[in-house]
Amino acid sequence: MSLARPSRHYVLAAGGTGGHMIPAHALAEELMLRGHHVALITDERGARIPGLFDQVPVHVLPAGRLSKNPIGLLRAARAILTGRDMAVRLYDSFDPAAVVGFGGYPALPALLAARKLRVPTVIHEQNAVLGRVNRLMARRMDAIATAYDRVDRLPSGVGDKVHLVGNPVRDEVLQLREQPFPPLGEDGIFRVLVIGGSQGASVLSSVVPEGLGLLPEHFRRRLQVTQQCRAEDIEQVRARYAELGIPADLATYITDMPDKLAWSHLVIARAGASTIAELTAAGRPAILIPLPSATDDHQTANAREMARSGGARVIAQHQFTPVELAKQMQKLGLEPQALANAASRARAVGRPHAARDLADLVERTGGGGA
Repeated sequence: MSLARPSRHYVLAAGGTGGHMIPAHALAEELMLRGHHVALITDERGARIPGLFDQVPVHVLPAGRLSKNPIGLLRAARAILTGRDMAVRLYDSFDPAAVVGFGGYPALPALLAARKLRVPTVIHEQNAVLGRVNRLMARRMDAIATAYDRVDRLPSGVGDKVHLVGNPVRDEVLQLREQPFPPLGEDGIFRVLVIGGSQGASVLSSVVPEGLGLLPEHFRRRLQVTQQCRAEDIEQVRARYAELGIPADLATYITDMPDKLAWSHLVIARAGASTIAELTAAGRPAILIPLPSATDDHQTANAREMARSGGARVIAQHQFTPVELAKQMQKLGLEPQALANAASRARAVGRPHAARDLADLVERTGGGGA
């Protein structure tokens, strides 16, 4: 007979972008299913993201962004110390068994407060390059959870703290893993999903329609596109697809992403951590265009495991032209078995138990076993 876990309190701290907030939300759901209590520390952006942490107390703390400008650095230091003191007061009342940081500057005061009070700490790194806040705190943490087997810029001497768990995704995406890849006959509809992160990507809006327009007519007439666009691009993109005779459903924000992933045969996307995690969890082949301005070029690093497996093709943005896109589309799309094989290889590098494994690590670190 298994013994029930004692109920404990945990604080999760995440910067206010989807890349930090979505895995934090997935961990919160898993911890609450185990009977624990969870609180979130974030910034105003994170508190406004719809559909996340609806059942969790949310605390907005000041968190300065570190910079090289002396005046900006002084202001940031003051905000971080204010946030740390606010977190200390929260911990005095909430009494967390552990504090888990997901990166982003709002996580920094929460982790500093935990170290001040000697509360066990875990950081989770979603990208294949350790982020700035996680890099700053890594040596002082009790455990470091990673999403990839290779993570660049890990400080020396922390190897025994590192645990590969993956990047948690929503249950609705995980459920796609149990569904077969959508059948694709030689004359069947070929469904393409184009996503550019939370704000879309103008380069996708300019290149993708033109690239699809260069495909042979017998391929082009099979296409059905769903694309996320920036608000300023959407009408121009809509008009171009209409000129090309390609059915396209466009939106500035895709609310039903799991349904769209289930529907798609191929995804054209940036290489953000959550995007890669969802593609590999669901088993969807992709053409990835890493964001060149991403800090430490981490999106290129994120893409390498999926590309190495054969589940994705990677095109650097400076090489992302309509001609190159059309060439890669034909290599993947004109042979149904090649596409199914790529889907299987994408699925093979997914880590569907990331939320469970991260929760186990957090419980162990917080003295709760697992």
